[in-house]
Amino acid sequence: MSGTTVLAPEATRTPVITGVGLALPGVETPADLPGRAEPGTEPVDPAARIGKKGLRYKDRATHLGLVVAHDALRAAGLLEGEKLDTRLTVEPSSVAVVVSSNFGNLDSVTDVVDTVAAEKSSRLVSPIVTPNLSSNVIASEVAIRFTLRGPNLTVCNGATGGLDAVGWALSWLRAGRARYVLVIGVEPDNAVVRKLQGTDRVLDGAAAVVLELPATAAERSAEVLAECVASTRTSSVAGCVAALTGDGGAPAGWYVPEGADAPDADVLPGVDRVDLAGVWGRASGALGVLQVASAAARFAAGERGALLTVSGSDGDDGVAGVLVRPGRD
Repeated sequence: MSGTTVLAPEATRTPVITGVGLALPGVETPADLPGRAEPGTEPVDPAARIGKKGLRYKDRATHLGLVVAHDALRAAGLLEGEKLDTRLTVEPSSVAVVVSSNFGNLDSVTDVVDTVAAEKSSRLVSPIVTPNLSSNVIASEVAIRFTLRGPNLTVCNGATGGLDAVGWALSWLRAGRARYVLVIGVEPDNAVVRKLQGTDRVLDGAAAVVLELPATAAERSAEVLAECVASTRTSSVAGCVAALTGDGGAPAGWYVPEGADAPDADVLPGVDRVDLAGVWGRASGALGVLQVASAAARFAAGERGALLTVSGSDGDDGVAGVLVRPGRD
């Protein structure tokens, strides 16, 4: 996904969002997300959301990923039931999973490294925790729990990871690799993450969206929340914005990248800017998925104009963007 590649096919091939799942402090449903209220102080309790069975020995990021997967699949109509009593309503091999997380299992990895360093041996490392050392642990645990047997991938792409994950989903759908793609962005809050991020304000949460093609959604009479009109990956914020808005004019709003390097005021002047990191803390690999989920929630609340989501800054190794608009009536 390097270089400048814009994907904007005809409407019948424009992937749509049919489900959203959120695990954020103070947020009960997607309807709570478009507002800019400060998040609550209580962290999300995964056991209360999806039941405690199957959570033991799994790390925080996996817990949060399971929560949003459960809610997004149910919202899209791909999963029946609640908590522990659920059943997939479509062919398992038709559902793919792509997760974006840069720090998801880092606390598990550092715990094991510290143990090995202290003991000069791995004999005290429990086999129970070793699955948590896999970079793909969140995506694989989601697939196991909900019997999702399509393509399965984890993206650890730094600042652009969340929107890169969305880009992979769009490619899989257009190539016929899957009929449905569950995209998850998740990052945990712990001492290791705070140290690496250089701030105490980091996201402890996750977001998920379910993507499919319009014809597939129509077959199921699924509600279309939003359309992913086009996506790109470039080397600059200005280039990303130009590639996605050059033909259609300015969007109604845009979700800006996080970090110290704010987008230049000359880029989309006068367009409403939304900084989710300013509300939830540094979101890293979860940011792009959270941006897209927030845009879909705004459409559900009545927003009619297209929204631009951008992750990564000119100082990063890339900038990714996705242009999202309301689902067609």
